[in-house]
Amino acid sequence: MTLFARIPKVDRILEWDGIKALLGLHPRPTVLNAVRTVLDSIRSSARSGLFREEELHESSITARIESEVARATAFSLRRVVNGTGVVIHTNLGRSPLSKLVKPLLDEIAFGYSNLEFDLEKGERGSRYSHVEQLLCELTGAEAALVVNNNAAAVLLALSALAAGKEVIVSRGELVEIGGSFRIPDVMSQGGAILREVGTTNRTHPRDYRQAITPETALLLKVHSSNFAVIGFTAEVAATELVAIGREHSVPVMADIGSGCLLDLSRFGIRGEPTVQEFVQAGIDIITFSGDKLLGGPQAGIIVGRKECVAPLKRHPLLRALRIDKLTLASLEGTLRLYRDERQALAEIPTLRMLTASADELAARARSIARRVRRASPPAIRLTLTNGISQVGGGAYPLLELATTLMAVEADGISSQEIEIRLRGMEVPVTGRIHKGRFLLDVRTLLDDDIPFIAAALRSLAD
Repeated sequence: MTLFARIPKVDRILEWDGIKALLGLHPRPTVLNAVRTVLDSIRSSARSGLFREEELHESSITARIESEVARATAFSLRRVVNGTGVVIHTNLGRSPLSKLVKPLLDEIAFGYSNLEFDLEKGERGSRYSHVEQLLCELTGAEAALVVNNNAAAVLLALSALAAGKEVIVSRGELVEIGGSFRIPDVMSQGGAILREVGTTNRTHPRDYRQAITPETALLLKVHSSNFAVIGFTAEVAATELVAIGREHSVPVMADIGSGCLLDLSRFGIRGEPTVQEFVQAGIDIITFSGDKLLGGPQAGIIVGRKECVAPLKRHPLLRALRIDKLTLASLEGTLRLYRDERQALAEIPTLRMLTASADELAARARSIARRVRRASPPAIRLTLTNGISQVGGGAYPLLELATTLMAVEADGISSQEIEIRLRGMEVPVTGRIHKGRFLLDVRTLLDDDIPFIAAALRSLAD
């Protein structure tokens, strides 16, 4: 009998007890697809000459089909342990929400809500009203609006306030950030006409004054995000730009990116103005993200003067950019924590991670290492070393945060293989490789990540 003739047929495999058990748990098409995928793999192995006799055993084929069914039925979006040390990690979902927000999310997600229903008047209401008052209270702005991300906030503001007109921007602020988000492209999409002033490294008040014409709709200031220009530089401060705008009756807009609501300078985190500072400077319209330094869900937040926010609320583009009930619930829950600064620092994970001291992280690393070592076989070794964390999310690009790292070693396994295997776990564990060692940064580890880390390290010894 030839090798290919010995490979069992689909009908025969479906009669095996193990496969019958799978059919009792999963839809028949799912199991059939898994059977065919495994058989195709066996045939491919046979053709390549890498075939092993045990591949034809019933137990072996059944185990592979079970694995394929598990893979096919697993959720694509799932939890990941962030051991990279990048606090606001865009690829890993940016900022985790506070657990204090969870009860509200549960209620709103699994029932009806007053999303667009005014309970006092008994008539249709506005979804934006649930957070507008909070945002005004926390920032000092006159009005507020929320859309689905900060790029959308910038697009909406430009479309509503500057379509067909000129917008003046410093050349040093024509940024491109992740996902090829370019300010010139967004301006073009919003119908605004870009008017560049100054140079890459130096822009002066006179540059703006000389560029203003009757066709000027806005003066725009843009956060430099994930890069910095240092050395022989000059930029126009927000207060100066506002003064120029007032002189010529031109509104001033600021895209400030991350949107920090607390002054973190006492923790050694300096250089990022707060939203309140821009409001106090007199900026007419301010846009920022909800899921970066603010520590909430993905959202684009707009605050400013009523007369500037009002056209945005009426613009037809707003419906295409609106946020859903779960984003509103998690944003409202996060914003309420900011009413008490101590509670915000303690309960919002992003703020807690950013403000953790080196001594605190060192003590936490020792505690985590003890727990993980107790659960790990002797072949797995953990050593602690000093290192650096990063803020991420386009904020504080030059800031280095002192931290403690856990270096993972396993007998007979390279650091690259450790990284691959931990990333392949049911709950993936991510870290970084530096100087030939696989490292986990305790700054970005959550308390309930520890069991997953311990299980992942145990698996290295299997």
